[in-house]
Amino acid sequence: MEFSRLLSCLEDDFALLRSAVVGADPSARVPSCPDWSVGDLADHVAKVYLHKAECIRLGAFPDEWPPGVLDDDPVASLDRAYEALIGQFSKHSPADPAATWHEPDQTVGFWIRRMAQETVIHRVDAELAAGRPVSPIPDDLAFDGIDEVLKLFLGYGSNHWLDDFGTLLDTPDERPISVSASHHAWTLAAVAGRGAQPGHVDVQDSATGFDGEALVSGDAVPLLLWLWNRGDDSSVRASGDPDLLKQFHALRIAATQ
Repeated sequence: MEFSRLLSCLEDDFALLRSAVVGADPSARVPSCPDWSVGDLADHVAKVYLHKAECIRLGAFPDEWPPGVLDDDPVASLDRAYEALIGQFSKHSPADPAATWHEPDQTVGFWIRRMAQETVIHRVDAELAAGRPVSPIPDDLAFDGIDEVLKLFLGYGSNHWLDDFGTLLDTPDERPISVSASHHAWTLAAVAGRGAQPGHVDVQDSATGFDGEALVSGDAVPLLLWLWNRGDDSSVRASGDPDLLKQFHALRIAATQ
């Protein structure tokens, strides 16, 4: 996606998130994150925004984190943090350097994409907590989000945050599984560690979507929400080897905690 488009989506989704928080009881539980209240959700998003603003401003990860107590009013905290984040985005081009957790991409553009995707998922959380219908998610944003989950959180994450995956990659089933959304597909294979090389998940773009021993497919929006554990299994279509599907389910849960 173009960065201008991602910034437009970020603006739209922040407005929806903010509106849902305004309309909800701060103590209301978030159905998709049951350990959180609406106040907790707003606090989390505000701290994420402030952290990324600092990563851009400093060109490094802040030494002391999290920051002190934010405003008691969750809406005020969100507004302050969003203003700081957008302020940094407006001062920089996407190609400017910024500290990120993704070693191959140390740019402001990484955070533009990440914050657009972070915001759309959490505004869904906020809408659910407020008892509102979930507002539509643009297909292009959903497709980009699927690509991000699979390649960054599952592929890159399994290479760099191996502890998050426990024993799942010790002796995995290495047969490929396909994930397909409309016009695009990905092929994933869990790879066991060999020698000094730890286990990981290999993720590649696929030409057909039918080169795996199992397949998970669906429209882009429900597939994105399912990958982020915001949709149940009925929102996607699964076929093929049940053990391979079970392994993929466990891997995606580990990647998105």
